Amino acid sequence: MPGRRNRRWLIAKPWSGPLSEANFRWTESTVPPVAEGQFLVHNRWLSVDPTQALALRAGDPPGSAAPVGEAPWSLAVSQVLESRHPEYSPGDIVHGEMAWEDYTVTDGTGFNPAFRVPDGVPLNWAAGALGLTGLVAYFGVREVARARPGETFVISGAAGGVGSIASQLAKIWGLRVVAIAGSAAKCDWLAREARVDATINYRQEDVGPRLAELCPDGIDIFFDTVGGPIVEVALGRLRPGGRVVLCGITSQYLAESPSPGPSNLVQLIMVHGRIEGFLGRDFLPRRTEAFDELLPLLRSGRLQSKEDVLVGLRQAPNGLARLLSGGNVGKQLVQMDDPPGDAPPGPPG
Repeated sequence: MPGRRNRRWLIAKPWSGPLSEANFRWTESTVPPVAEGQFLVHNRWLSVDPTQALALRAGDPPGSAAPVGEAPWSLAVSQVLESRHPEYSPGDIVHGEMAWEDYTVTDGTGFNPAFRVPDGVPLNWAAGALGLTGLVAYFGVREVARARPGETFVISGAAGGVGSIASQLAKIWGLRVVAIAGSAAKCDWLAREARVDATINYRQEDVGPRLAELCPDGIDIFFDTVGGPIVEVALGRLRPGGRVVLCGITSQYLAESPSPGPSNLVQLIMVHGRIEGFLGRDFLPRRTEAFDELLPLLRSGRLQSKEDVLVGLRQAPNGLARLLSGGNVGKQLVQMDDPPGDAPPGPPG
């Protein structure tokens, strides 16, 4: 698109200490040409995820951070404007790795390869509850945790992007859900909207005694999105055959050094338990399975897509800082605005 201006964020310096807009630099450039095997998209929604911090953090190991001067990347929902790729056509809506910018030229590959969003799916849902966030929650509860009705399901980070979906799915599928979150507002949403059985505000309550009170017979599943000392607490309450599922370590992204590992792993032996980590991308080839079950639940209202939305590309650094500090309630998203002088290239959203 000759002459079209592209607003972008670039990395100004590696992240060390509190993340802020000072780690980034706002700039404009021209949109590069589309080569054979590539396609051009207009980014419409950015998914803000804790793992983005790993590409920004300075130094361990040295050189591991994304280079200064490059654009940060997010999972995004975007509209194809021009294509020289056999699998994508102008007008397609895609979910994939895109830069913090208005327009991205891509071949659709990467750590999380692009895929086409089915027709009729709201774009905010595609970026969150039906994106990689939804896949992590759906397959994490159903297949990794092997959740069964009647079991006791304890989840950390329960009001975050993955946690808010996983908490609801466990409840919908007949489990007793105890949700751990970091504010009164988050616990209130979990009780009222997610309809969990009990909540623990870890900033105001001692998690260990509260778990003993709420789960006197122990825990069948601990679904962890946070990491840190809470894993050790949960291990100590596992029932025979209990499972620990690891899908995130948000408490560690801001830590200057890793926290010590659990000292009571022997508990897994004593209860014939299991601990397993996984990535959402492991299940990308099976995403239609999740779509087919999650979309009707969302449309019926049985599953709530709780979203924390900031508007405008300018808000991308703020969104990541907000997420890492725990300021968000639900899935952190950035709804893109249109560049000055540009008309929206497709349907609103």
